[in-house]
Amino acid sequence: MGGRHADDPGSPHASEAAGGRAARRPRSMDPLELGFTPRKPVPWLAPILLISTGIRTLLAMLFGAYLDKRELQNSLDARIGRQVGPDGGLWLDYVADLGDGFNATYSVAYLIAQRELEVDGHRLPRAQTLVMGGDQVYPSAAFEAYEDRCKGPYQAALPVTPPERPTLFAIPGNHDWYDGLTAFLRLFVRSRDRHFGGWRTGQSRSYFAVELPAGWWLLGLDEQSGSYLDDPQLTYFDAVAERLGPQSRVILAVPAPRWVKAVDHPTAYDSIDYFIRTIVAPTGAQVRLLISGDLHHYARYAGPDRQLITCGGGGAYLYPTHKLPERIEVPPRDTLARRASESRPYDLVARYPDAARSRRYRWGIFPRLPLRNPGFTTLLGTLHTLLMLAMAGVATNRTGTEQRLLSVPLVVMLLVTLLGAAFFAKPPTDGGKRQARHWILGVGHGLTQVGLGVAGTWAWLALPFHDWPWPLPALAAVVLYGPVSGLVASQLVAGYLLVAGAFGVNLNELFAGQGIEDSKGFLRLRIDPDGTLTIYPIAVDRVARGWRVNPDQSPESSWLTPKH
Repeated sequence: MGGRHADDPGSPHASEAAGGRAARRPRSMDPLELGFTPRKPVPWLAPILLISTGIRTLLAMLFGAYLDKRELQNSLDARIGRQVGPDGGLWLDYVADLGDGFNATYSVAYLIAQRELEVDGHRLPRAQTLVMGGDQVYPSAAFEAYEDRCKGPYQAALPVTPPERPTLFAIPGNHDWYDGLTAFLRLFVRSRDRHFGGWRTGQSRSYFAVELPAGWWLLGLDEQSGSYLDDPQLTYFDAVAERLGPQSRVILAVPAPRWVKAVDHPTAYDSIDYFIRTIVAPTGAQVRLLISGDLHHYARYAGPDRQLITCGGGGAYLYPTHKLPERIEVPPRDTLARRASESRPYDLVARYPDAARSRRYRWGIFPRLPLRNPGFTTLLGTLHTLLMLAMAGVATNRTGTEQRLLSVPLVVMLLVTLLGAAFFAKPPTDGGKRQARHWILGVGHGLTQVGLGVAGTWAWLALPFHDWPWPLPALAAVVLYGPVSGLVASQLVAGYLLVAGAFGVNLNELFAGQGIEDSKGFLRLRIDPDGTLTIYPIAVDRVARGWRVNPDQSPESSWLTPKH
């Protein structure tokens, strides 16, 4: 009965492999053998990616309501699931932010798929239920990205449905929403071929409700990047609420830790508070656990009767923990909601990685920034080359026709440098208002880059290249000056990020630019038949970098195993 839905007991396909037939096991790591291409981590500071992500975010902000497919889901089944293990209890896994580089994503998927894990003396069997908590793919919700960065690794980890028939539920994050949820619905909300590797997909909409043992319930919300909850979704959960009572206890899975983000944006928690206040609270049920991904680390806040957990370590780059507030109030007292629930204090009682390790990770920005983001370094070199040529032209008073055609006016380059640095400190797509520290740090960084341009121009004019006939100086600048200035400028950006991060500015870029694959994790939850809930955070200090074809050829075993 483990993982069986109340609406499809005794399915005749219970022992079939993923996709309804046994998949041929690969003989090598060749993509043609695997059926997908293992991808490197996303270079988050790559210029094209920055531009495309910014455009997608802007389009989502401008046209999100037009792309919102949640209203259309009213025509889909309003199924309420049920999950219970063979002993009357249940093992449940939670993983989020998982569709990035293969090494990190597959390391976590491999551990989730094993028959049993032994961690700190605890023997933890494979879960009968898997919940993916958002951002199943990066950087965008393209079909190829889902196949290579999410579905492919998880099928390689658990290629065949095991006897307990584990079930998968997923909620969409902001990256899943970039295509209006089209690919997400086609992958996780299906009426046929309901397999995701060895897991069977169990939901009929982009949100879900699952009855768990001993009066526990799992509710998964689709917030669509923090917007209002749609009417069909609220109607669905109204029907769920009819089955809740004073003895019910709720695990609420949401796309982002609004309780933390509400510290800087007091309205961020309003939708969650509205849901709890209007749907759950009238039934007498208690929300005992709020869980989310989105921030790529583990953090637990404890309150009088509720735990707030962020666990976004499924594969995406590490996000710092040393800047987390030690105490928060939820909902925040300064929210604009007129009927908000009573504010209660929550204390930060656990985090991973710990604050000391998180601070040490900051210093890795100097070597990792140019190595992880060669396109960003190339962009910096190009901009500094143009800035130097403009400065050199003014300094030497050269006004040849060819030079005027191939150079950029100095005023334009200065504006590009200063404005680029200012917007880098607070991107237009970032939430919240631009504060004084953003302007001071951004303009200061821009002036420092201009100073580097002045120093580079002085050094260039001391060399013989600028005396060559035009356009040879420009060619020499591209070949020689560009790479050197790009590398030096990248270190200047790294230094800026280190300083800005100390003031809470560009923290995301400080760690996204490094693409740290280590310090990942997921949760394994156990609900005993008597209703006791135990949460085991599983931390992965170092992910595997090398893989080999698994010598164990049994159908259920993972296709690939770590070399070390």
